[in-house]
Amino acid sequence: MPIVSCSYDGKKKAPEEARPVDVAVAFTDSVVLHKTYPGYLSADGKATVVGQVNGKLLTKNFEPGSYVRKGQVLFTIDPTLYRDEVARSEAALSSAISSRDYAKSHYEAVKKALEADAVSKMEVLNAESTLQQAESNIKNCKAALNMARTNLGYCTVTAPISGYISDAKIKVGNVISGSVQPVALADIYDNTELSAVFEIEDSQYETMVASMNGEDGNLYKAIPLKFRDALPHSYTADLSYEAPSVNQSTGTILLKGKVKNIDNELKDGMYVTVSLPYGANPKSVLIKDASIGTDQLGKYVYVVNDSNKVVYTPIELGEVFQDSLRVIDKGILPGMKYVSKALLTVREGETVKPIVKK
Repeated sequence: MPIVSCSYDGKKKAPEEARPVDVAVAFTDSVVLHKTYPGYLSADGKATVVGQVNGKLLTKNFEPGSYVRKGQVLFTIDPTLYRDEVARSEAALSSAISSRDYAKSHYEAVKKALEADAVSKMEVLNAESTLQQAESNIKNCKAALNMARTNLGYCTVTAPISGYISDAKIKVGNVISGSVQPVALADIYDNTELSAVFEIEDSQYETMVASMNGEDGNLYKAIPLKFRDALPHSYTADLSYEAPSVNQSTGTILLKGKVKNIDNELKDGMYVTVSLPYGANPKSVLIKDASIGTDQLGKYVYVVNDSNKVVYTPIELGEVFQDSLRVIDKGILPGMKYVSKALLTVREGETVKPIVKK
């Protein structure tokens, strides 16, 4: 029977060395807390250009979307009818002045004649009445002339404010009827400064008032704003208006904040998200936002425990802080180490060599 020889060198296999993994330590800091509200931007300077007389629109003297200055001629309306009216009113006034001058001379003459008993007192009274009617007629003619000149002036439509103008609402060649009710011709928006308009719950308003009366009143001087798409500049609003009453149907209060428009990036009507501060937490737990993962269960991080093992840890997020940090409302405690890089390469339960990075 053959003998099988087995050899054994007596050496044990060395354990696999734990691989190094970058980790960071959760810490606390004082963080201003915000609550977000949807809103929109409204231009503080906004005016509608109107036609206030009847007539054909003859010219449009601007490019849609361009910047126009206050007093700039934007439209002209056929002035023929109103020029004729001015001429008739001027002629009527001239005639009324002549009639007044004659009535005045006649009145002075009959007064002297009365002293010589050459006329009756009744004739003097009639002459005085005629003079008064002539003077009243002059006033009426002056008023008619002023109206005619005003209407003629309305034939040249100028910009009521400076700003960016919309396209014309009525095309050249159309007839407008603006004497009864003004006809909108275009809109002008002065976007130099806008208001972020939004509504908050009345309970949140009470919290806001409490903070404004305390140490945190300056929180409402630079309220962060966000837009659907990232803009080249960041924007804040200074709270400038609060409605005097609560909307009973919604239980909310209307607020407005002033926004400086940089390089005319913002437009009237843009949607905005307002991050309204409502207090501060001096011991908010913070971790790096880039270290947070997402799966079907929600948000998580990989914590490295005291045994250097990786532990899958669900978390609840607060707001972003200083662009790169995230407030953690639940799941992480101060001092805990968490994987800050190579999130996809670590495994639950894996033993690692943590390298603390700031």
